[in-house]
Amino acid sequence: MEYSMRLVKSLSFLLVVLLVVTNSNGEDPYRFFTWNVTYGDIYPLGVKQQGILINGQFPGPQIESVTNDNLIISVFNSLDQPFLISWNGVEQRRNSWQDGVYGTNCPIPPGQNFTYVLQVKDQIGSYFYFPSLAMHKAAGGYGGIKISSRPMIPVPFPPPSNDFTILAGDWYSKNHTDLKAILDNGSDLPFPDGLIINGRGSNAYTFNVDQGNTYRFRISNVGLTTSINFRIQGHKMKLVEVEGIHTLQNTYDSLDIHLGQSYSVLVTTDQPPQDYYIVVSSRFTSQILTATSILHYSNSAKTVSGPPPGGLTIQIDWSLEQARSLRRNLTASGPRPNPQGSYHYGLINTTRTIRLQNSAPIINGKQRYAVNSVSFIPADTPLKLADYFKIQGVFSLGSISDNPTGGGAYLQTSVMAADFRGYVEIVFENPEDSVQSWHIDGHHFFVVGMDGGQWSPASRSNYNLADTISRCTVQVYPKSWSAVYMPLDNVGMWNVRSENWAHQYLGQQFYLRVYSPANSWRDEYPLPSNALRCGRAVGH
Repeated sequence: MEYSMRLVKSLSFLLVVLLVVTNSNGEDPYRFFTWNVTYGDIYPLGVKQQGILINGQFPGPQIESVTNDNLIISVFNSLDQPFLISWNGVEQRRNSWQDGVYGTNCPIPPGQNFTYVLQVKDQIGSYFYFPSLAMHKAAGGYGGIKISSRPMIPVPFPPPSNDFTILAGDWYSKNHTDLKAILDNGSDLPFPDGLIINGRGSNAYTFNVDQGNTYRFRISNVGLTTSINFRIQGHKMKLVEVEGIHTLQNTYDSLDIHLGQSYSVLVTTDQPPQDYYIVVSSRFTSQILTATSILHYSNSAKTVSGPPPGGLTIQIDWSLEQARSLRRNLTASGPRPNPQGSYHYGLINTTRTIRLQNSAPIINGKQRYAVNSVSFIPADTPLKLADYFKIQGVFSLGSISDNPTGGGAYLQTSVMAADFRGYVEIVFENPEDSVQSWHIDGHHFFVVGMDGGQWSPASRSNYNLADTISRCTVQVYPKSWSAVYMPLDNVGMWNVRSENWAHQYLGQQFYLRVYSPANSWRDEYPLPSNALRCGRAVGH
């Protein structure tokens, strides 16, 4: 009854949204979603746990959309804690108001709802959504996002017989509140208890196929701490898309997928008719975790038996070479009909170099994680709202350096200033022994180089300035660096974070304020009429 009443109360806002969307984007379709977020029993590793469900599902409902669709997603928070959903890889053009992280949005209070109004503007590809507050991601609440090309835009491969989403990653048997308490008490998370595929442990999920057809698999690593390797027993995988970019169609036996990353592969079922293992296993860990699903031929004469095929374990050089083999399909159309190679990213002069170095300091006797010696602490007010309402004392620009400081680490609400339409070189430097994974909201970037050792200006001589992929999440190998070129083409307050969720929670993140002095709808949408107020923004 309570949920029904809240649903009725939201209808008037949805009608306003419908009018706005129809008038301002009359040529672009809109899709409405109503989600109820609840706790519920789940059994990902065979033992009952309290999970976060969306409309009773774990993983949550998949978002099916087409380039430029307007998505109207009304989220009802039936948990006993504040809640937010973010959209990993959806760029939110001119619209950081909808990003769904605490730096841009007030949390949805228990028993209340918030309607996201976002557009998948000029995007295609495979992404996912996830709960962004605290350690909610450790309890579920995530799901897939598929953005298809518009019908008139050619896709560089024939339509597959079916399209499958795989959300894989590590999992803990502890409740998300217990994991949060471990971090709050100054310790790192223990080793995960297992891996899961689409919310289930080994052999609990089956993908049904017909012999002789070709299928698309969209694979995302939605885990908390661990890189994974993905493979399908006896089958080759043809890579066709990485986070919205059509790639050269190289063939792989297995793929390394790091935290927060998404890939699309085509798989042709050209093997003898039987069942085969689909395998994910942990990478760069001393103990190897494995989870399996089943690829079931409709005319199968034999079920899976024996151990699943083994995979790579700690081989960093192999993974680095695979990462370098990812190339952009220069002649394929992207979201628009012009070829992906028509934007000559390597011929543009960069306006600024930003070097970001991760570290794992102990601050006040507790484990923290930092970027350029700054360990991020959330403010009492979302930074975007504080910026919009000109509330003093919430954050200061320049509170994180463009370069590693070499000094002691400290706590700070770190925000980096950036100018709209700049073109920056960002070098992620990892002096630690573990692989890192970095994500930047609101943008895509061109991965121009990665290598072991220390980055220097001389490293630029080996950059790929012709046909590298662009994406939103990049790995940095141990004692290595990764360099990207990024157009600052999206005004707003954007989260730059480690995709290792313990590291992110304990400070390995900051915000990039991309600023335009024009104060024009051409550059950024105005504050939404339904924006929640919290902290010092209450009353504004």
